[in-house]
Amino acid sequence: MSQDPHFSRTITIADVAKAAGVSSMTVSKVIRGTGRIAAETRARVTQIADELGYVPNRLAGALSSQTSSLIGIVIPSIGDQVYAGVLAGINGVLNGRNYTAFIGESFFDPEIELRIVHMMLTMKPAALILTGGLARDERTTRLLRRSGIRAVHLWDGDRPDLDATVGLSHRRAGQLAAQVFLDAGLTRCAYIGSQLDRDLCAACRLEGFSQALSATGATLRQLTDGNLSRSAETGYFLTKRLIEQDEPPQAIHYLNDAMAIGGLRFMNEASIAVPQTVSVNGFNGTALPHSLTTRLTTIEVPLMEIGRRAATAALATPPIGSDPSVDIIDISLTAGNTVACRPD
Repeated sequence: MSQDPHFSRTITIADVAKAAGVSSMTVSKVIRGTGRIAAETRARVTQIADELGYVPNRLAGALSSQTSSLIGIVIPSIGDQVYAGVLAGINGVLNGRNYTAFIGESFFDPEIELRIVHMMLTMKPAALILTGGLARDERTTRLLRRSGIRAVHLWDGDRPDLDATVGLSHRRAGQLAAQVFLDAGLTRCAYIGSQLDRDLCAACRLEGFSQALSATGATLRQLTDGNLSRSAETGYFLTKRLIEQDEPPQAIHYLNDAMAIGGLRFMNEASIAVPQTVSVNGFNGTALPHSLTTRLTTIEVPLMEIGRRAATAALATPPIGSDPSVDIIDISLTAGNTVACRPD
């Protein structure tokens, strides 16, 4: 059986030109779809380029023409279901308009975000989409302002930034989480979360939750850990610690749905009835598609819609001198069966 030849270096335009018996300029025009090239020549060059495995250097073209089909995206973590949903929405728009996403993970670290943004800017992207909710380094903001490249601030609608903001009010989300407990007559509440020192949006939700409870005289116990992941395992561990420390609260609000699922698992194992003894709610709605007999009460966020609007904002060409745009996405509380009803 014959095998394709192995090349120890990248195939260049010169290689294609030599194999096709034409000039490098002719190959370049064929690849770019420009110039008056005979159809037979164009077909032969295209076929040979494919056979040799030639890949055009689109980045080089972007650097020379100041145009690009790349959109740089910086998110905290690809593994987070929230950002997976947002990315799906972004890519749905980009793919339909022949743009390609280039993704970096910041892990809520301003230094990492700075490094990624610096690298992405060297590639002359058409635009950048950066997730808010972290204490952005002023050097990153300065780089973006000087680059002339359109930048979209994603997720954090409470602190609009950059050329356009597409996000939600996390303070409002916290208030909604508190209100569902208050409407059920639950006044001894708790909060379980992690990494609030890095995730400013989560901290803002907690602030809204706390203030709404305080305004009615309800009490709040907080249990957080800056070193633990925002996972079901952490929700299980912190719920166990909370319950073992003192009398169980009437209600617990979790940083996200994953942690709420972990908390529910612990309470099931400990024979703590939900919602009869302890009511529970979460945030982001990622648990809803996986619900069986237990349907978590949660703040549902239209993740794909946020992604679609962010991508649309990134590709927009507003008039020169126009003010930054702000697009706040509506959120709602989806009632499950983990919050007790107010007794008659």
